[in-house]
Amino acid sequence: MHTVDLSLTKELTKVEGAAVLDVQIRGGKVQSCKFGITESKRFYTQAIRGKPYKSVPALLARICGTCSNAHLICSIEACEHALGIVPTAQSMAMKKLTMAGLNIRDHALHLYLFVLPDMWGKDNFLSFDENDPEQHQILHDAFDIKAAGNLLSIVIAGRSVHAINPMIGGFLNVPTPEQVQDLIHKLEHVRPAVLRTIDRFAKCDFRFDRQTHFMALVANPFSYLDGHIISDKGDYIAEADYRDHLEHVVIPYSQASGYSFKGKSYMVGALARLNLSKDTLNPKTKASVPTVLTRFPSTNIYDNNLAQAIELLHCVDESIDILQTTKFKKEPLVPAAHPSGTGIGVIEAPRGTLYHKVTIGADGKIIEGDIIVPTGQNQINIEQDMARLVEELLPTDPTAEQIQHEIEKLIRAYDPCMSCASHFLKLKLSGVQLRSA
Repeated sequence: MHTVDLSLTKELTKVEGAAVLDVQIRGGKVQSCKFGITESKRFYTQAIRGKPYKSVPALLARICGTCSNAHLICSIEACEHALGIVPTAQSMAMKKLTMAGLNIRDHALHLYLFVLPDMWGKDNFLSFDENDPEQHQILHDAFDIKAAGNLLSIVIAGRSVHAINPMIGGFLNVPTPEQVQDLIHKLEHVRPAVLRTIDRFAKCDFRFDRQTHFMALVANPFSYLDGHIISDKGDYIAEADYRDHLEHVVIPYSQASGYSFKGKSYMVGALARLNLSKDTLNPKTKASVPTVLTRFPSTNIYDNNLAQAIELLHCVDESIDILQTTKFKKEPLVPAAHPSGTGIGVIEAPRGTLYHKVTIGADGKIIEGDIIVPTGQNQINIEQDMARLVEELLPTDPTAEQIQHEIEKLIRAYDPCMSCASHFLKLKLSGVQLRSA
């Protein structure tokens, strides 16, 4: 048996973190494909035990430096539900703006810095040529869109990462009228760049069709914060009942928990959201890209990138609407209706459905908690896709580098966040002779 061990951790770029993929091949067939997330056991659910509930959202935001504001908002929602706190209309509007800022920044980062180099055959984003007119536009669109998301997050939430304004019961600060007008101008200015982004990803010819289940938090109108958990098979699940439906799967070679639904793998994320609720998007968004929206529902995993581009436009349009119709004023934090209880927060983070559960004791301290992140839910799907991809590549006599690149491209389509679930990628291929590039 010939064995090739490739450690790709140092060379890998354009994904968030590291993990291991162990593929065993016999007779030209993939016998096993193990996708193991290796560094997720940081014991956050244990660390919050005994902590005052007021400190928990900021602590859990430290799970990730990329999508920290998603964990912050989800944890706040869980605590508010546990304490019987009903957020004000203004607080909900500001939560929506916080999530929009996160998604604009995060989707732009993923699409431009991680995915677009693949589409252009470049090693990294900095390889784009500033002197070429089209590539010049790509560079500036990327920075302009990301800057708009950052500004929205900073003005509304206090920071683009690890926000300080959102609190249990409300927000510490509100934007001034001048800041609101500046945000509206910035978002309107960047909208053409977002439309160009959608056009770029609509033209992408990458394809890997996946017959799987899709699940997302769905509401009408489209929301990252409200609704019920819906599946493509017609399941309609209340937030509080999520644990009755998501089945925990122990993956011995992975530090992160996997999950299945009715015994089958499923996918969460932008593709799932658009497959299940494209008709509820902002009316301006739907009016601007009607032809592109006919691509959904889609089974092409690479359309997750296109779905993220469309969500960029939705977040811009929705934010402009909220900013134009909300008169912000300083409000006191809503007090707890009772001192203890169990609460569940469910939101749509950039990469998919995020679950936080917390039980608060009568002394105001955390008794226990539970967190389910999107990448953990996608883990089984990713593993199965990798096995099929490698098997399809083998008859083409690929080099090790080609296998590596194709694996990375497909994993990037899922936009995994390994800081939430771990880090990626160390590859071990066994039982196949690979030629050098």
